[in-house]
Amino acid sequence: MDQLALLFVLLLGALVSVPVGDRFGLPAPVLMTLLGIALAVSDFVPNVNIPPDLILPALLPPLLYAAVRRTSWRQFAANKRPIFLLAVALVFVTTVCVAAVASAIVPGLPVAAAVALGALVAPPDPVAATAVAGQLGLPRRLVSILEGEGLFNDVTAIVLYHVAIAAVISGSFSPWRAGLDLVLSAVVAVAVGLALGWGANRLMDILGDATLQIGLTLLVPYASYVLAEELHGSGVLAVLTTALFLAEYASDPDDVMTRLAGHTFWDIVDTLVTGVAFGLIGLELHNAIRTASGRWGELLGWAAAIVGVVVVVRLLWLLPATWLTKRLHARRDTEEEIPVGWRETVVMWWAGMRGVASVALALAVPLTTDDGSPFPDRDEIVFIAFGVIMATLVLQGLTLPWLVKRLRVRADTEREKELEKELAVRAAKAAKRRLKEIEAVEELPEELSEQMARRAFDIGLRISPDVGEDERREAHEKRVRRLKRVRRIQGEMLSAARHEVLAARSEPGADPEIVDRVLRHLDVRSLR
Repeated sequence: MDQLALLFVLLLGALVSVPVGDRFGLPAPVLMTLLGIALAVSDFVPNVNIPPDLILPALLPPLLYAAVRRTSWRQFAANKRPIFLLAVALVFVTTVCVAAVASAIVPGLPVAAAVALGALVAPPDPVAATAVAGQLGLPRRLVSILEGEGLFNDVTAIVLYHVAIAAVISGSFSPWRAGLDLVLSAVVAVAVGLALGWGANRLMDILGDATLQIGLTLLVPYASYVLAEELHGSGVLAVLTTALFLAEYASDPDDVMTRLAGHTFWDIVDTLVTGVAFGLIGLELHNAIRTASGRWGELLGWAAAIVGVVVVVRLLWLLPATWLTKRLHARRDTEEEIPVGWRETVVMWWAGMRGVASVALALAVPLTTDDGSPFPDRDEIVFIAFGVIMATLVLQGLTLPWLVKRLRVRADTEREKELEKELAVRAAKAAKRRLKEIEAVEELPEELSEQMARRAFDIGLRISPDVGEDERREAHEKRVRRLKRVRRIQGEMLSAARHEVLAARSEPGADPEIVDRVLRHLDVRSLR
């Protein structure tokens, strides 16, 4: 099997893992990691030789952009306190604790190298957290906090990692310089992200066509990441800023086709890239196996100790952090979403899985320092990092569905229905207001006016049947049944028309471009 065939296997596995995971109640990223492990220990599978400095730029931008599309700036702003406690403070605390333990148990490991190890295993993976949480039906408040933590903690961890690596390579370290680098990295990233977001928004208006606009959304995350890194900023924060800007300002309510096509396109990208990323995590196991040759007991002991530190520190941090956030939340009238009770806190603790960023940072540890000497204990750092990744991703990922079920942590469906009903009422009222505005300037026949009023009411009922009273709901259900029958018959008619047009494509003298144009008209008509 060559590298191209291996990539095809990972892409196919990314698609198959979704229905298999749904069938057995297991997260697709975890299944892809297990597939990667199975391939890694197979003799016929080649070693993956991807330059470490290309893993983060190739995989993170589309994954981050796809994740941000499911949230909003308002949600981040409302949860800034718990996100800060997890994405910034907890990363610092985890890094310090891991560095202290690693320095104590690994003979001869420099403090700066131990800090690099702590930084690369500190951030839970945003892709794993959101993918797993989304499948388990967790309360939206937990998903929001996990998303926010996963998206922003990479910024803190990567900056700490680069500072520590620079200290090892150069042999010198300045706390003031490190703090200044952190601030400058964030400022540059936000500036780049806002500039590219604004520019992409204007360019979308110029492009107009849905296909070109969606293609631009694929390029923008990469451009934002690379440009920020070139200017010594945080590529991750730049992508997040760009994506949040576009989500806030680049959405045209009336551009239905672009929104539907874009949603489908990014679902596909998210599924494929996530699958490949976690498959690569499993495939990189061969590096750890090679490192551990003849030293399994010693290295596994070190890795187990660091896994224990990472897991325990998260729990010990979450308990007081949740309590503090609750106290502050009770004193202020805020929209902040926080875990309710110890059960949700335990789920948040166990959902702290490591993934793509940790793998990329571990593989990116330099081979040598500035004076040409080998990077101290590089093989040990990489092995311990992979031990943490595998233990948290596979063990926690496989057991998280059981834990959620055991603790009975579920989304508040009644509250979700209530919110859906409120939006349905607002939508129906907006439609009625617009109808009255039209009636004020246009003379509509009474029959048409009544018909449009019913349709305005139906807009709300189709979103949430609880909007109307029993009689009106019953009348609406009759209209819906009639409409379904009309649509079924119309669908069969359009299907016959499409078959006829497609048959004409293979006839002598047929112009495929014209046939496809007619077929596109029929397809659009089918969406109505």
